[in-house]
Amino acid sequence: MWRAAADSRGGANPAHGAEIGNGNTNTGATMTMTGLVIDKLSMRFDLPGGGAVQALQDVSLDLKQGELLSVLGPSGCGKTTLLNIVAGFLAQTEGEVRLNGKPVHGPDAQRGMVFQQGALFEWMSVRENVSFGPDMKGTPKAESRKTVDHLLDVVGLRDFKDKMVYELSGGMQQRVALARCLANDPDVILMDEPLGALDALTREKMQSLVLKLWKETGKTIILITHSVEEALLLGERLVVMAPRPGRIHKEYRLPFADLGVGADLREVKKHPDYAPTREEILNMIWNMEEEIMGRSEESA
Repeated sequence: MWRAAADSRGGANPAHGAEIGNGNTNTGATMTMTGLVIDKLSMRFDLPGGGAVQALQDVSLDLKQGELLSVLGPSGCGKTTLLNIVAGFLAQTEGEVRLNGKPVHGPDAQRGMVFQQGALFEWMSVRENVSFGPDMKGTPKAESRKTVDHLLDVVGLRDFKDKMVYELSGGMQQRVALARCLANDPDVILMDEPLGALDALTREKMQSLVLKLWKETGKTIILITHSVEEALLLGERLVVMAPRPGRIHKEYRLPFADLGVGADLREVKKHPDYAPTREEILNMIWNMEEEIMGRSEESA
């Protein structure tokens, strides 16, 4: 059953501005019995006409329970490939993913996924969508109903539980997707551009909701985004990936996610370190894109 949880890490975030890793070295993840370990992960796609594409190479991360990680980088750097391997949708070429000390092989209920398009059942009501997972697991109806009602209250959809999904706006559908994911009580929530299709105002409201759910549930969350601002606000840890092959270029530890819980995110952006960090990352990704374009022109 879903439940609220205190911050499981038991302490304040690391000091702002601490940066670890620079892309030149990628140390192996340590053995951790709780949390998510990505250990020297590589992924190669063989092409039909011969040759191969190295999508990921030696990616290592160690996420403790309750950490919030945002992953950023130019197109083609392997962000979604990494998420799909952690979800169990793809099998890596080399390396290992471990959750709570056990190797990950295929999808399971311990890892929940939220997509850019909610992937909801449009022929079902909001309540039926959220209760789908618990119902499939055979959860008693009374317990399932209590959990679903609580989650819909948390995501602000108490008055919409009997509406059909197709009657909802895009932002409301993403709220349903979040509630449905939480109803399965996963250890890790994987989010692939979940807010990318929303308008600016709705996106800001959803960012606040993600931070609220992160803090209240104590879930480990990995969020993929193309938005530098979103990555800064929704990552106490932020990883910038580089392409060809996909690898970790730099990692930041940031205070903005904690500062944003229950706060006006526009005020968080006024933090003296926010704008300089944003510019640094923008320039980093711009330079990567320029390098990619340069390679493309040389090979043309």
